[in-house]
Amino acid sequence: MNRIFRLSLLSAALAVGLGACGGSSTVTADGINQIDTVVVIYAENRGFDTLYGLFPGANGIPGVNPSSKIQYVPQKDFDGSTLPVLPPTWGGMTVPGQSKVVTQAQSANLPNQPFQLDSASGFNLDSTVITRDLVHRFYNNQMQINGGNNDKFAAYSDAGGMTMGYYDGSKSAMWQLAKQYTLADNFFIGAFGGSFLSHQFLICACIPQYPNADKSVASGLISKIDVDANGNFLRLTPAPGSPTSVLNGAPKYLNDGALTPADANGMFYAVNTMQPPYQPSNVKPAAADASKLYADTSMPSTLPPQTQKNIGDLLSDKGVDWAWYAGAWNASLAAATSDRKFGVPVPNFQFHHQPFNYFANMDPVTHADYRAKHLRDFDSQFLSDAAAGKLPSVTFYKPQGNLNQHSGYADIASGDAHIADVINKLKQSPQWGHMLIVVTYDENGGFWDHAAPPKADKWGPGSRVPAIIVSPFAKKGYVDSSLYDTSSILRFITRRWSLPVLDGIAARDKAIAATGGKPIGDLTGALVYSQD
Repeated sequence: MNRIFRLSLLSAALAVGLGACGGSSTVTADGINQIDTVVVIYAENRGFDTLYGLFPGANGIPGVNPSSKIQYVPQKDFDGSTLPVLPPTWGGMTVPGQSKVVTQAQSANLPNQPFQLDSASGFNLDSTVITRDLVHRFYNNQMQINGGNNDKFAAYSDAGGMTMGYYDGSKSAMWQLAKQYTLADNFFIGAFGGSFLSHQFLICACIPQYPNADKSVASGLISKIDVDANGNFLRLTPAPGSPTSVLNGAPKYLNDGALTPADANGMFYAVNTMQPPYQPSNVKPAAADASKLYADTSMPSTLPPQTQKNIGDLLSDKGVDWAWYAGAWNASLAAATSDRKFGVPVPNFQFHHQPFNYFANMDPVTHADYRAKHLRDFDSQFLSDAAAGKLPSVTFYKPQGNLNQHSGYADIASGDAHIADVINKLKQSPQWGHMLIVVTYDENGGFWDHAAPPKADKWGPGSRVPAIIVSPFAKKGYVDSSLYDTSSILRFITRRWSLPVLDGIAARDKAIAATGGKPIGDLTGALVYSQD
């Protein structure tokens, strides 16, 4: 980087204010240390091809985007035969009660190929329509990926052919930001499956543990799977009467539970949604819990407190300020002490999207001060902290349900507008001159994506998702094809603040090296900063 550009960066930074938390800092020549504030915005359930498959220059939809790197692989039936058409969308494409209705019958006999949801041929389901949810679970994701062929998404979906739908995202606000800054088109979810596990991987690159699950109230949550002679996963065990072809109905399983069978060391792992042991949780407090701050541990879905190291622990040990801001956090916490009906969904708050709330050092009584410092409410704090230049050095933001873009209860357009507005406000913060914003998705939400994930370990990586890097240091108008997964965010934070490497990241690196694969990057491929 030439000296003139270095000085221009310094001048720009001085113009908007320097340093995290409103303080001053020196723009140094060691590149990454010029970034004082990292903001991670974690949206929901959209694959890369689903939203950015038409993005110019990106590795998009085969046969549609000329920049795609492979030819389309047709979807297969359970037995491996090529489907003559896509299966219907079981139960229809839209959520009941909406003015726009697409029935199961209307969705039948689509060609075996991706189709545009928001076009006339794709039923005009534009980004303001809340479409139905699609199964997105740990074992399902692996069966859909099918060794990297990505050709059994339609077969192993409870939504049939809808998994092949995509949008023209060119009118979205985030698309425009991606054009202005950097879009990563080779970014995969760190762990197979759904939101619960992806959020855990985001903060610790680890899989939650449930010791002695077979002797607990959670024994009925242990999945039934078929394995090969070496004990490697093959498929969820089909239930009696499961269809022999996906054209006749969605697959049925003996038990697609929240827990894995025990591994060689006798440990069970939580891979699908379980509830936090602390409120807010979707498990009510125990009758004897006068504080109403805990979830009832006698309920099968309550996960025991976790004790593995997470990124918050490492940052705290180093004296680096951090926080997790959640939309509707205070409102949901208050509701836990009221007469709210537990065990039913809360539209604008998802309990399993709050990963730090599963860890023992967030106990609301014994660690009340630590918890209050690091688990914060978006609505009352985030924007005011940003405006005052007081965001923590590492800041996570989880939008509330109707703004997170999750199929089944949220549309795309509302979350798109909200996240873009948050970014606009962050760009007005005194911290902007030394800020890195990463906007990505927890997982693909059951939608097909054509890019094969890198082969690593039994936990992932899973399907590809969008990631947008917004920063004064982001390459402008750039598509970054460096290999990333969810752990790349942790890798960047670890490198920036010289933290110890989390065990899960070390294990992932070892697994990828054993396969001869490329190392997973730390997002710096998207950045340009002054260096000697």
